[in-house]
Amino acid sequence: MTSDIIIVSNLTKKFNGFTAVNNISFVVKEKEVFAFLGPNGAGKSTTIKMLITLLKPTSGEAVIDNYSITHQSGHVRHMIGYVPQMISVDGTLTAYENLMIMAKLYDIPSSERKKRIDDVLVFLDLVDHSNTLVRKFSGGMIRKLEIGQAILHRPPVLFLDEPTSGLDPIARRNVWKHLFELRNKFGTTIFFTTHYMDEAEEVSDRVAIINSGNIAAIGSVEELKQKTKNPKATLEDAFIFFTGTALQEGGNFREIKKTRAMQRKLG
Repeated sequence: MTSDIIIVSNLTKKFNGFTAVNNISFVVKEKEVFAFLGPNGAGKSTTIKMLITLLKPTSGEAVIDNYSITHQSGHVRHMIGYVPQMISVDGTLTAYENLMIMAKLYDIPSSERKKRIDDVLVFLDLVDHSNTLVRKFSGGMIRKLEIGQAILHRPPVLFLDEPTSGLDPIARRNVWKHLFELRNKFGTTIFFTTHYMDEAEEVSDRVAIINSGNIAAIGSVEELKQKTKNPKATLEDAFIFFTGTALQEGGNFREIKKTRAMQRKLG
């Protein structure tokens, strides 16, 4: 029987009186591919930052693999991997060198580091590029390497923020191929955000939509589409139904600037 690996209970975050996340509760099951969607400014990023222990909640709690984000944050960090939207690898180093740095940061024993790195390179089809400078990588290869960094310590939960932003359709499919292999082989739970509604509709087991700091809807893609009463509804239609707005790809000026800078780096 599949158990809940992420349990969010009445989680709230306020900034100087402004409520960014308002008393939200939901669960994510082991091995799920869980999409977390929301308009810009809805509280999506704030929620994720709390779950990965970068922000302390104002109130409420979340438990990841039986560890509290508020009282056992160090343990939580060992239970999760995180792939940010912006590039997190060093282009002046090789793939192997990037992975070795992360192996040391994760305190992987020195006797195990080489095998862990070799295993990741094999798993992600990067063996032939292990000694290549990352600045010569394609966008899809960079994303795979970043995923490799995040899974070196074999976390049961992987958080990904816009994992395929800036990638072409073929590279996007290749990234998801490896993410599904990761889930199927190791039982990894995948919690991700995206601005691509077709991507979320295709890969998600369940979807949560956050709007104005509140969970507006949660369920499978089909369940959310059925609630619109439109037999031809897409996930994008459901998103508009629950939030009253289309998901703006790229966001505000600062977000657009960051996204375009990343796309230039990804090629």
